[in-house]
Amino acid sequence: MIADLQCVVLDCPDPGTLASFYRSLLGGYIDRPDRRWALSEGWSTLHTSSGLVLAFQRVADYRSPRWPDPERPQQFHFDFAVPDLDVAHREVQELGATVLDAGSGARSWRIYADPAGHPFCLVRH
Repeated sequence: MIADLQCVVLDCPDPGTLASFYRSLLGGYIDRPDRRWALSEGWSTLHTSSGLVLAFQRVADYRSPRWPDPERPQQFHFDFAVPDLDVAHREVQELGATVLDAGSGARSWRIYADPAGHPFCLVRH
């Protein structure tokens, strides 16, 4: 092993707003003091209850991904396991997520974008 993953950093126009979105989805603490990062208007963190740390970095001319447009690719995405797709579907939309692909029939996953346009999937577990 060469390294340990410390966090995943997402570029966005408003770090605090995106941190709040993901806290509502995953739980945890926004901007908890941590010697590894300095907090500022341009940087926010979310320490989740699972131990994963997400960081959000302000980019002045941020251009969101447009799934599935190859001109502005997704670059990466999260898969979040949920017990009930229909319930989670409603809840993430209430938080500000946009439906990109609601699927059809018995498919076990759906695709969304967070408020800054990053794609993520809800997957039935």
